[in-house]
Amino acid sequence: MYDRQALQELIREKALQFGDFTLASGKQASFYLDCRKVTLDAQGAKLIGAGMLELLSNDMPPLVGGMAIGADPITASILTLAGTKSQPLRGIIVRKEAKAHGTGKFVEGPYVEGEEVAIVEDVVTTGGSSLLAIERCEAVGLKVKRVLAIIDRLEGGREAFAERGYELTTLFTVRDFGIE
Repeated sequence: MYDRQALQELIREKALQFGDFTLASGKQASFYLDCRKVTLDAQGAKLIGAGMLELLSNDMPPLVGGMAIGADPITASILTLAGTKSQPLRGIIVRKEAKAHGTGKFVEGPYVEGEEVAIVEDVVTTGGSSLLAIERCEAVGLKVKRVLAIIDRLEGGREAFAERGYELTTLFTVRDFGIE
């Protein structure tokens, strides 16, 4: 069981900023959620890993991962906590660009074609980053089961996933922080 309230307070304290921002989607926003300040914090990583494992608990795929760099600490925290509970779970990293050397892969990790994966993300706005991760996973034969995120900004990402047949499950939405 994870402490939802403690995570919410940590996000409010460390990640939530108000001002004028341009998001990765290109949209302008009056607030920004820099979740790296939480995912790269020891307590934040523990809380996020526990929350994500709770979301996965009823239907655990063999793999979890997402688009580098944002998903990497989330994946690591989930794997670390799963390991402490002896849960069989492996991770993948989806690259933005293929490696220019070695095997030139977009998807890295100990996976086998045909396996199911849960895609993880920090903040979903339009869903573009995770949709690209889904495309790359499917291109190597992985079956995307669902998408998990820390926070949904409620700006169309959930609908974009649904249009393509994917369910988005989040620990929070911006409404949990009093933002409409």
